[in-house]
Amino acid sequence: MTSFDRRDLGLLLLRLGTGGVLVAHGTQKLFGWFGGGGLGGTGAFMESVGYTPGRASATAAGLAEAGGGTLLALGLATPAAGAAAAGGMAGAAAVLAPNGFFSQDGGYEYPATLGLVAAGLAIAGPGRLSLDHAFGHVLDRDWMVPTALAGAVAVAALVVGARNRRVRKAKDSEGESEQEPLFEE
Repeated sequence: MTSFDRRDLGLLLLRLGTGGVLVAHGTQKLFGWFGGGGLGGTGAFMESVGYTPGRASATAAGLAEAGGGTLLALGLATPAAGAAAAGGMAGAAAVLAPNGFFSQDGGYEYPATLGLVAAGLAIAGPGRLSLDHAFGHVLDRDWMVPTALAGAVAVAALVVGARNRRVRKAKDSEGESEQEPLFEE
């Protein structure tokens, strides 16, 4: 019989807490639960902040949060779960970054914290109080950690980079249309 120690209990608490928060946020996006916008409302919001197409972006963000959060809470496929959640939080942080760091100013503090905890769990592993442990870590191999995190970083960089280019282009277009004409007719 395998016993567990306080590290395992600490990892369980981190997984349940972080996973639960991510599931709640993801189901807001996917199903409109907990006062969320569902795919329609979230998709419209995603379009407004430069993530296009909006509905597909809402689906991807919702799945990263709800799916990654569920898997983190269960301690199943922990490297992939943590990487997916961290990637989703990178996308959220990109939207909030212009507001600075602190949440009370609309900054990226909250998604950065969730993303760092998710990435930390992907690296540390789920502990012995997990489905990964119960299943012999078949979905939690050492090689999976850098692979999952590298994949999440690459996808997040592409998605956030494309979003930032769209936002910059829209801002430049607005600036051009608001300028005074050089010559009067």
